[in-house]
Amino acid sequence: MSLNLHTQQYVEWKVYNVTTIKNKYGFRVKLIFQDGSDATQQKGGFTSKKAAEQARTEVIGQLYSNTYVVYDNVTMEDFLEFWLEDVMRPEMADPSYVAYRNAIVKHITPHLGNTKLIRLSRGNVQQLYNKEFEISESVSKLVKTIMNTSMAYALDKKMISVNPAEGVDLPKQKKKAEFRTRHIDEQKTLNLEQVEILIEAAKETPIYLQVMFAVLMGLRRSEIIGVKYSDIDYINRTLHVKRQLGKVAMSKKEDFKPKTYTKQEIDVKTESSNRVIPIPDILFEAILEERQKYEKNRKRRINDKTNPFFDGNYICCSTYGKPRSKDFHWKYFKQLLQENDLPDIRWHDLRATYCTILLKNDFNPKAVSKLMGHAKEIITIDVYGDKQEIIEDCLDVLEPFIDEVLPEEEEEFNLSEMNYMDSVALELAV
Repeated sequence: MSLNLHTQQYVEWKVYNVTTIKNKYGFRVKLIFQDGSDATQQKGGFTSKKAAEQARTEVIGQLYSNTYVVYDNVTMEDFLEFWLEDVMRPEMADPSYVAYRNAIVKHITPHLGNTKLIRLSRGNVQQLYNKEFEISESVSKLVKTIMNTSMAYALDKKMISVNPAEGVDLPKQKKKAEFRTRHIDEQKTLNLEQVEILIEAAKETPIYLQVMFAVLMGLRRSEIIGVKYSDIDYINRTLHVKRQLGKVAMSKKEDFKPKTYTKQEIDVKTESSNRVIPIPDILFEAILEERQKYEKNRKRRINDKTNPFFDGNYICCSTYGKPRSKDFHWKYFKQLLQENDLPDIRWHDLRATYCTILLKNDFNPKAVSKLMGHAKEIITIDVYGDKQEIIEDCLDVLEPFIDEVLPEEEEEFNLSEMNYMDSVALELAV
């Protein structure tokens, strides 16, 4: 739906006399906008000439006072779609855009989508806030931000005469919530001995490096397939995690080459996910060996016209240089677990295993958080809970390849200094 005229200010106007329209009474209003375009609106359906005259007088008063609503047949769904896509999108980063769109589609439109914009009341807005607050305080805050911003825009563009969101507050929190703690199921993480078995068994599979990136460095699967040789500091033996592969927000599959739709380079999950991590010796050596295979395949296929080598510099790639898909590891991983009598865990549990091994070695939670790429230190504690409840056994010494990933100890982490509301707002960043 095109709402371009709604964004323009009318600079001149003319209200025509009351006349007969379809056996009833009405009148027309002509608006001239800033760019010179004009629009004529019909106000009809009045059963008497007196009622039409009264309405005409009110419209003239609104035009003089600059409170006349240009269009009165726009629904909240159409307006928010226009506001997000045409007004906000050009200035927003992808993560913010996705968050706004999800909030509009999943939380605002189901309640207010069919409501006419000019009929939206403070009561409607308050009911929306109350419902969303019961579900999630952090989501309700985002909904309130969207409503305040979008309604202020609508008022400025004369799409409404009064801002129905102004002065409407979220319900007050009755009781301060305690820190939310999610405990890892001990049966769904690997101990150090099992990690060693998995790594050794993975050597003969195409996911050897992917396994080590996950369990020795805590990378997310979308980050793993996005790692390039150019991200490696070969002198200091560190990896700069600065991209992931996935779908571009709100994109269409037909706009991309075959088999590339889910392999687009996009920003990492959060600002804190952009991080530099020490590389363990065993993984560093494996990367060097893999680079030799990469160069060999590139030279061998450089003149292949049918299936040319894709020189994208990806570490986890096919023999043609193409990056792996996010689910490539699945069948190999499940087979490794079964053949080696390892717990039937999820791939993401390797990331949890990495964090668990660090925590149970009494490593500083703040440093662990940075390695994991969490947005706030509290999230590591939030997600992985009390390390005494995670694993009962205790390791005196970690193996050398685990030691390599540990940065120097930092200052003690003080939970009381963290703002609880920040942790809730970042709940989905884990």
